[in-house]
Amino acid sequence: MKISILVLLIVPSFFSSFGIFASGIGERKSTTITLWTTEEQPERLEVQEGIAEQFKRLTGITVKVVPVTQNLLGERVIAAYSAGELPDVIYHPLNLAPKWYKEGILDAAAATEVIQMLNPQTYSTGALNLVKHGDEYAAVPVDGWAQLIVYRKDLFDKYNLPAPSNYKNILQAIEVLHNPPQLYGFVVATDPSQVYMMQVFEFIALANGVQLINADGDVSADSKELRETLRFYKKLVAASPPGNLYWQQSRELYLAGKTAMIIWSPFILDELAGLRDSVPVTATLNPTSDDLAKRTGALTQIAGPSNPQGAGWIDISYFGITIDANIDASKRFVAFSMNEAYVDTLAIAPEGKFPIRRGIISAPNKFQNAWSNLEVGVDRKKALKDIYPTAMINAMVDGLNKGSRWAIKSGHVTLLSTLYDTRGIAELVREYTDGKRSVEETARLIAKEVQDNL
Repeated sequence: MKISILVLLIVPSFFSSFGIFASGIGERKSTTITLWTTEEQPERLEVQEGIAEQFKRLTGITVKVVPVTQNLLGERVIAAYSAGELPDVIYHPLNLAPKWYKEGILDAAAATEVIQMLNPQTYSTGALNLVKHGDEYAAVPVDGWAQLIVYRKDLFDKYNLPAPSNYKNILQAIEVLHNPPQLYGFVVATDPSQVYMMQVFEFIALANGVQLINADGDVSADSKELRETLRFYKKLVAASPPGNLYWQQSRELYLAGKTAMIIWSPFILDELAGLRDSVPVTATLNPTSDDLAKRTGALTQIAGPSNPQGAGWIDISYFGITIDANIDASKRFVAFSMNEAYVDTLAIAPEGKFPIRRGIISAPNKFQNAWSNLEVGVDRKKALKDIYPTAMINAMVDGLNKGSRWAIKSGHVTLLSTLYDTRGIAELVREYTDGKRSVEETARLIAKEVQDNL
């Protein structure tokens, strides 16, 4: 994939503010920086290497792109930190940012300078707030996605059902549509060994205002909000097929037309449109048709009875500039990737890389409009705007402004990572839905799990 020719037209004025051309193009020093990236698939690496090559042509700075498997990234970074051999820049998931900030691995001053140069007003506020510590940011938000309630809008319209935007509407839809095995009202996560169950439960809990720790720093998990959430989750399990369910079953059953609602990431968007042969749409006679996508709705927020304003769950990826970095060269590369080459950065996997920056001050929707024109799919390609309504696309992007996560705002920066690693909460939820203990006892044990991991 080639970098847009527009880069060549606008880059000098932008980079002059960073001082890249201060000494003249002919006098550029030979510098090499290293980028560790979890986007390790060959086609995604190719795009990143193309961005690096364009950056080198403009600045003389070489960027060595090194793929790292995501589940090994944490331990590799710790080993490199101990040896004083950290890479200059790391493309990493949200859950590692607070941990690395606390451990002194990230240069927050450098990240903050990049964000200020690009203008924080052009960023999704949710993505910035998750890594904000006082007046600085631990890392630079790159892209992200909001968890979706994916639902059969055609069936909701047929039975005059309100959109599944809150607990009440979801239960109403289940009452009308649940008709197993032909159609399950919901497919919710029940396999505690899978991170997916933690993601789903956190989303549903945030919707009802469940916070693990209150503003005073005290554990607040054992609450009315949590008990309401647990009872609701048990009803979702009752409307789901039996067994250990995770992302695979929920996707397969939705693509087969056998469930009315699931919770999934936007990475399902191309599959719904019949663009990937390895994940066929079997709900229609033609597995390559986008008919199911046209009949689908998606929401990024739901509300519970104790939190009528609702909430969303977001996952953001960041560029972290490390304390061992060539700071000047690293800032330049990150800024380039987030501005002149930003559309190409999103093109690495546009169905799951929503624009954290919608645009620039003079063109507020510049990046979002370009992103919606990017093609998604594997065996066939289509632009997102040619599959889904503009209003739905805008709402999914807007979810990045409104989403949140547990524990980060309270300043307990490593708790979220620990809870996801241990998955103790998911185990307790599963035991409750299996009828092994009361809702009161389950809420108490979840609070203890949080306390024990502080």
